[in-house]
Amino acid sequence: MNRLILCLLFLISLQTKVYAQSWTDSEFRQANTARNADYLTNEEKNIILYMNLIRIDGEKFYNTFLQDYITNYNEKVRKYRNYNDLKLIKTNPYYLSLLKQIKVKNLPLFYPDEQLTSLSRAHAIDLNKNNLDTHESSNGLKFSQRLAKYFPNKPMSENIDFGYSNSLDIVCHLLLDCGVPSLGHRLNLLDQKYKLNTVGVSIQRHPSYTWCAVIDFVAQPKLALSRIP
Repeated sequence: MNRLILCLLFLISLQTKVYAQSWTDSEFRQANTARNADYLTNEEKNIILYMNLIRIDGEKFYNTFLQDYITNYNEKVRKYRNYNDLKLIKTNPYYLSLLKQIKVKNLPLFYPDEQLTSLSRAHAIDLNKNNLDTHESSNGLKFSQRLAKYFPNKPMSENIDFGYSNSLDIVCHLLLDCGVPSLGHRLNLLDQKYKLNTVGVSIQRHPSYTWCAVIDFVAQPKLALSRIP
């Protein structure tokens, strides 16, 4: 490995550390609502951590972890002939629109739920088994029908991400929401309208995209959240 590449890797590593240091230990502890959820993998717990950091200080997330994601993403796609089409640049309309929407601070946090995670996991496994890429299950049920059985009469939504197994990649990909005019995934992460506060998360293999991640959201009464350790 030549000296230039080593220097670039060092600078990227240093940049990541500087960004991480801009967040306080208190903020990380506050965001880590899934720390005791033993039914989640570490990456699944970290999805909730990063989503909560966005809600604690969206603009800080934009200027720190999102920049890490963009730098790493652009390095990964550099090897492709259509790199100029694939790379994320600061004039990207989704990048620009996000800056306007992400200026949120101290929003209510997301908390994990074991039952909801079971539903997320079942759908992710279904997507893998049947090579699907939709919110609709192989048996024809919509996500709202799947969730309403256990969470009746509650506001709910669902994000699905394909191609990533890393928590930061998954969250940033959904946050940018490139190519999704409705910005539905982004709006779920920044939700204030429906008071979504409970999440289920599952990362599974996928035959066409290598990985898929299902994140289900439900609005629960505060009393239900108070029982979460």
